[in-house]
Amino acid sequence: MERDHTLLHHELVQSGEWVGGNVLATRRAPVCVRVRRRRPRRTADGPFVEVKEHLAGYDLVDCDNLERALEIAARIPRRGSLRVEVRPIMEVGGMEM
Repeated sequence: MERDHTLLHHELVQSGEWVGGNVLATRRAPVCVRVRRRRPRRTADGPFVEVKEHLAGYDLVDCDNLERALEIAARIPRRGSLRVEVRPIMEVGGMEM
């Protein structure tokens, strides 16, 4: 599985579609920060602890269209019923919403 992801990564780097990404650490629980009255309030065991699904890592690619993004997502190795989620990112102006 790791070998397949490495091969895909190298292919995306060579095609110029790779922007970034990483595996997320699992040793430490995510920290949720909420802002109230402009002051951050740290919640050590954020909303991620009790959910059935979690984000294990991410790949950020810059491709021409949704079809290409789905093609790349279909090639990401996964075990069992793990899913890959495809999302667009907002441009700096933020008017896509």
